[in-house]
Amino acid sequence: MCYILDPHFDPHFKFRSKVPGVMITQYVEEIPEGKSHPDFTRKPIALTIQEGKFGVFKAIVIGEPTPKVTWNRANGNINDPERYQFKFDEVSGEHTLEIPKVCPEDADTYKCFATNEIGKAVCPIQLNVIEVGFKKTKEIAKSKEELKANKRVSYRKLLKKCGQKREEKPLEPDEKIWEILMSADKKDYERICAEYGITNFRGMLTRLAEMKKEREEEQAQFIEHISSLKHIEVAADESATFEIDMDLKDPSSRIFLYKDGVMVPYTKEAELEIKHGLKQVGKKYIFSIKNLDPADAGLYSVDVEGVNVFSTDFKIPTVNFAVKIQEVKAEERQDALFQCVLTAPMNHIHWIGKNIPIKNDDKFEITVSEDKLIHKLLVKDCQPLDAGIYAAVAGLSSCNAWLVVEADQNPANKGKKIPQKFVVKMPEPKTCNLERPPKFLVPLKMHNAPQGYECYMTCAVRGEPTPHVTWYRDNISLNTNTNYLISNTCGVCSMLILTVGTKDTGEYTVVAENALGRAECSTKLIVKGMHFVFFIILINCTSKIINNLLKGFEKQ
Repeated sequence: MCYILDPHFDPHFKFRSKVPGVMITQYVEEIPEGKSHPDFTRKPIALTIQEGKFGVFKAIVIGEPTPKVTWNRANGNINDPERYQFKFDEVSGEHTLEIPKVCPEDADTYKCFATNEIGKAVCPIQLNVIEVGFKKTKEIAKSKEELKANKRVSYRKLLKKCGQKREEKPLEPDEKIWEILMSADKKDYERICAEYGITNFRGMLTRLAEMKKEREEEQAQFIEHISSLKHIEVAADESATFEIDMDLKDPSSRIFLYKDGVMVPYTKEAELEIKHGLKQVGKKYIFSIKNLDPADAGLYSVDVEGVNVFSTDFKIPTVNFAVKIQEVKAEERQDALFQCVLTAPMNHIHWIGKNIPIKNDDKFEITVSEDKLIHKLLVKDCQPLDAGIYAAVAGLSSCNAWLVVEADQNPANKGKKIPQKFVVKMPEPKTCNLERPPKFLVPLKMHNAPQGYECYMTCAVRGEPTPHVTWYRDNISLNTNTNYLISNTCGVCSMLILTVGTKDTGEYTVVAENALGRAECSTKLIVKGMHFVFFIILINCTSKIINNLLKGFEKQ
């Protein structure tokens, strides 16, 4: 008998440790009794430290035989004993890498290795160095000069005088990004930068601060005070609203509404069947969009006499309900639970009870499953007044169901909370045959993911008996691969790749099988590598050169 060795076969097994950020490589297929691969019980943590200070990384490892611990860095070596010192405390079992006097050249990605005959564990850590003194001042001044020289002239500055509406034209991508950032919460800056490919985070913050200062000076001409900016939200009646609290110096000042840089008409009369509307309640301005459809997605901006006040980015997720909420019956003073399952993950959906938005509080508890597909609403201590229609809204999709509260007729229980009763209702036997072969209700979609980011794939399948689902990449099963987080909830099958690499490029297939048949769907994952980043940098550089040439012609 002859065996052919696969040239791509890897005798080592790689998987993630339970300790976040640690990768383990196992050298043997079966671990002998009494032996174990290395792992970290305390991993070194990233450092951001001032130049000239004492820096130290600490780690504690386990494994049998006792692992050997080594350190290295991505760029350069750490062989100089005067700059790098390795120590081990036999009492605490702690391994340390000490840098007595940190300098800017030490900023790098470091790695700690724990190795024995069974395998090795690797933990990367980052060292960031804050420069001080003359060099820092000089670099900051240089950075500000470069930002000022390269900063584009805002299209709002093209207005010859204040009090005019802005020129109607579609927003350039660069203009849209800054519009979004100007009105975004600080906690969303990192997400927005990752979404639009902004890598110079510090430079972005510097420019954003300057732009906000300019906008505040422009707003001061027409607005006394502005606050409570509420971004756009979808309601259960297929409409969306966003709100602004502002005190105008002149109540007759003109207010303009734009979508992606193009002015859209709106009405202040609620009775008129016009898509966009404005309702003013005291100092609160509520803008609405009726009869939503996918074309309504875009960047909405509000201007007062040509000065931008607020911008909100409206994105309509392509999601539906795989399982809708159902009618719930509860006795008085008991809890009631609504739950639904989505076809695609969402961080949160909107819950509405009797036409009033619901938030987490003492009365209501909103929870989301780890895979972001199952959403639940718990109504606590139900009273007769809580009865009514409750709705769940996800994107443009919504579903609703009744909450029926049955009054307690026992006077002895008045004012007391009744212990929760669990009743198992057995369904009546049916003669109909519900068996069916597997069928995909929602297929996989094609994905383009930047290298180093996470990628989430999902599909929905139906079948009876419940089909067995297997994931493949290039015809290789992934169900037992710990690098991929795979789940199957109520027929919604999902897979998460935490950190996408070039090795993840390929064709992914989901196969669903039961006794009655087999179904499959496929998609491709394209990983964008460094060439994509270089392409974006090239576009930005070209744009700057063209701007500088145009400025030169204007001066002539």
